[in-house]
Amino acid sequence: MLSSSACSAHSSRRRRTRSRRADSTHPGRTPGSWSFALSSQRTIMNDHRRLGRELGIFGTDPLIGAGLPYWLPAGAAVRKAVEDYVHELERRHGYLHVNSPVLGKRELYERSGHWAHYAEDMFPPMNVGGEEFVLRPSLCPHHALIYRSRGRSHRDLPLRVAELGGMYRSELSGVLGGLTRVRAIQLNDGHVFCAPEQAAAEVSAALDLIETAHARLGIEAARYRLSLRGEGGKYVDDPAMWARSEAILRDVLKERGRVYDEERGEGAFYGPKIDIQIADPAGRESTLSTVQVDLYQPERFDLSYAGGRRPVMVHRSVVGGLERLVAHLIEVHGGAFPAWLAPVQAVVLPLSDAELPAAEDVLRRAVAAGLRAELAPADRGSLGARIRAHRLVPYQLVVGPREVADGVPSVRLRDGGQAGPVLVERLAEECRPRF
Repeated sequence: MLSSSACSAHSSRRRRTRSRRADSTHPGRTPGSWSFALSSQRTIMNDHRRLGRELGIFGTDPLIGAGLPYWLPAGAAVRKAVEDYVHELERRHGYLHVNSPVLGKRELYERSGHWAHYAEDMFPPMNVGGEEFVLRPSLCPHHALIYRSRGRSHRDLPLRVAELGGMYRSELSGVLGGLTRVRAIQLNDGHVFCAPEQAAAEVSAALDLIETAHARLGIEAARYRLSLRGEGGKYVDDPAMWARSEAILRDVLKERGRVYDEERGEGAFYGPKIDIQIADPAGRESTLSTVQVDLYQPERFDLSYAGGRRPVMVHRSVVGGLERLVAHLIEVHGGAFPAWLAPVQAVVLPLSDAELPAAEDVLRRAVAAGLRAELAPADRGSLGARIRAHRLVPYQLVVGPREVADGVPSVRLRDGGQAGPVLVERLAEECRPRF
């Protein structure tokens, strides 16, 4: 009862995400119809820009700048829960976690190809002591150098490294908004360095990881997209290399029986991608997670193993940028996050001032057990008013005379269900993510 009720609830500027509007995505929702009006109302109510501010998830200030939101305590709690979950999920799947600086010398990005193919999306260099440094637009060059930092043998592969790190995009002010389009991104990133014969299996394993995380977070993919190169000089000009990379991704999608769309002009400058597309309540699409096969950067950085053999570099992001992810989660769940994600997992509600000491003890035990919990004392209004004020909190721990005598709070679920007396340690267990 506890689980089912409380827990259920890099593109370039020239490759902007395409929008799919609700009236075209859902043909039955014609303007003027009841279903269209209901859908439009839900879209407005669950817009993360409104709801995220009301829930204290994030804020902005013109003195900081457009596209640079800050995380408030509730948002920081959601973000930390996601970080911890993904970190442990990756660890269980053989990833080694690293940390790297958010700056690099201009020469680093000249070597990686970003400067030639991606400079318009990068912030301008900063001159420091006669050297030019750049805020990184991606983490992959740093990870390539981490791989290159020591000799590698065939037994070292596949080498899976992951990082939650900052990257920066010089987005124009007109396209910025909320958490979905920002200039500073905290990216869940990872790279697998593997032998060519291991690449398909690693791509498939990355998709397994993505689908596992999406299921736990309550995310449904709108569609899978095989993103290919387009025309012009923004893409590396090596048709044979592209053909090899594309073949690996197509074979994996075919082997998994996955329906997908192919779209030209949506690939990374160095290689094709499998993009997992999500849609907001209005039907607008964006990319959340991605898997990419890169044969270009291993060559550029002269990566090798076993005395000169060239590895394949598989890029993958399980949940994408945390800003876009949290924006989507706000809209998907309408603020009623699953218990393990909720900013406040339990609220303690004494019936009157007489039960306040016992309620404070319940709060101390809940926090010690690992719950994100708070107290709503009787001076904040009637029990009903306090329940309504905390309607998005998964567990409402009511403490009256009987609960004081028993030493155990009575648990009310946010859907109105009653779980009866439950130890806070049991609730803490319910609020841990499942792997």
